[in-house]
Amino acid sequence: MPDAYLVHLGRMAYAEAWELQRQVGERVATGELPDTVLLVEHPPVYTLGRAAHGSLDNLLWDEERRVAEGIQLFEVDRGGDITYHGPGQLVGYPILDLNRYGRDLHHYLRQLEESLIGALAEFGIEAGRMPPHTGVWVGHEKVAAIGVKATHWVTQHGFALNVAPHLEHFTGIIPCGISDKGVTSMERLLSRSVELSLVEPVVERHLAKVFGFHYQPIALSALSKVMAG
Repeated sequence: MPDAYLVHLGRMAYAEAWELQRQVGERVATGELPDTVLLVEHPPVYTLGRAAHGSLDNLLWDEERRVAEGIQLFEVDRGGDITYHGPGQLVGYPILDLNRYGRDLHHYLRQLEESLIGALAEFGIEAGRMPPHTGVWVGHEKVAAIGVKATHWVTQHGFALNVAPHLEHFTGIIPCGISDKGVTSMERLLSRSVELSLVEPVVERHLAKVFGFHYQPIALSALSKVMAG
């Protein structure tokens, strides 16, 4: 069995990807699947993490505006507050058994940050951390958000790297509940267009370097057959 499956999902609805994470997570936990990294791009969606459940204080746009912009809304089971996913953003869901990586969720978050910081450096972007906030920052602007959960030490959810998203959609929320910081993208930082297809393999490589993966790329159809037994 490989160290990790690598699955490119392309553009996929948030609810469909969330259900896939659940199914994969169950099988990683039982050893039926190796660690699996899902890479995806979502249609526009706001997701409320556990810190925001029962509170819409950081959701600024009303339903009418969200419908006009084509943005869905979900309450999800990851940590953190409210965030945005949309086209032009590389979303990664590493579904890993942390029993193999030290059983330390905080260290896992730092590893995700390290992977993205290394990938951004290859594009000439000097990014870093901003404790106590999770994520990857350039100055006082967040370029990648991170929010995860772990069940029996198997992770779900993950990171969202702003390659070239519609930044206007971030003004409909207070991202991650942080009102005094901004949001940026690789495209804005580099003052040029950036293709998701060019960023994806760089992020894959840095995840592999940090976690020590040897990937086996697998199509979603093949993964579904493996899960069906």
